[in-house]
Amino acid sequence: MEMENEKVASRDEPLVEAAEHAAQSTERRSFQAQDDSRPRGRGRFRRRVCTFCKDKIPGADYKDFNFLRRFVSDRGRIESRRKSGACAKHQRSVARAIKRARHLALIPYTADHIRSSGVSPSR
Repeated sequence: MEMENEKVASRDEPLVEAAEHAAQSTERRSFQAQDDSRPRGRGRFRRRVCTFCKDKIPGADYKDFNFLRRFVSDRGRIESRRKSGACAKHQRSVARAIKRARHLALIPYTADHIRSSGVSPSR
């Protein structure tokens, strides 16, 4: 009879350890949930404020090509909202201004190093 009790006790030990481990992990999770001040992983990011809204600029002007160069990548593409940090309204005005400046040859359509080498993008 004592031998059977020992077997039962030895079988229950992993269950007790698992229950203790689960209790510790919930304590850790509750501690992490309270500490939301630091960003973790990819999910959390600091919202970038639109420079136009912050400085109260009504919109982008196509004649100010030095300012518009900030919104054009090194390959000559218009930067996305995620990279530029502009809100939707001002991103549309930036895109429109860049296209107008390109049409008037104030800003090139492609970058110099791509034009000179003649490399076409592979698709």
